Amino acid sequence: MTIRAITFDLWDTLVDDDSDEPIRAAKGLRPKKDERRYQIWEALNAIEPIDYERVALAYDTAEAGFNVVWKECHINWTVEQRIRVVLTGLNRQVSTETFEKLVHGHASMEVDISPLPVDGIAEALEDLSTRYKLCVVSDSIVTPGVGLREILDKHGLKKYFSGFAFSDEVGRSKPHASMFESASRQLGVALNEIVHVGDRDHNDVKGPHAIGAKAILFTATRPDDRDITTADAICETHHELPAVVDRLAAAD
Repeated sequence: MTIRAITFDLWDTLVDDDSDEPIRAAKGLRPKKDERRYQIWEALNAIEPIDYERVALAYDTAEAGFNVVWKECHINWTVEQRIRVVLTGLNRQVSTETFEKLVHGHASMEVDISPLPVDGIAEALEDLSTRYKLCVVSDSIVTPGVGLREILDKHGLKKYFSGFAFSDEVGRSKPHASMFESASRQLGVALNEIVHVGDRDHNDVKGPHAIGAKAILFTATRPDDRDITTADAICETHHELPAVVDRLAAAD
């Protein structure tokens, strides 16, 4: 069956993951990693004094647990779950109001100061959307799907997509089949009519291949997996992406 739809990873494929850090630095703000830890320390310290280093260690430990569950079980803890793990590790509790403030502070950080689009993506999406159905298939990590939609909309990219499969909404993360099955249902296409574009071989190539879809490894922002990939094609810039997809479609 021919290619009828394209699914896209978001981080380092549609937007450049850490491109918001120079913007934060120019505004005199902490890096995201430090700000998340500081927000929890500030909230707890206001209730009862606590060393920042203790909070940072608890946060680091929770992050390590998140990574194990993410990479081995293909589940992303939500922002709420991640903060609960930190608080549990510290044996501390906060009011519902404070907890909701912490969740909002984490979830809105990349919405308020957003990572920038990868060069050429708007033009590529505009071109591809005339011939293929498009869907985002992405792990949420910290910012939930509702915030990721806002980031895409802010950059004028959301309008090109007919579907969104975010891990916090699907309940599993890539490379789990559920993520790609959600896209298939939303777009009304078969799994083997999809080609997925992303930067990680394990998630964005092995995942699609396991369910009969094709995969393109995108290397402009993260070329780490270029030499190990089993992708059907490698794309170095979004300027060449439409031609790469069209070649795969013509070869079917």
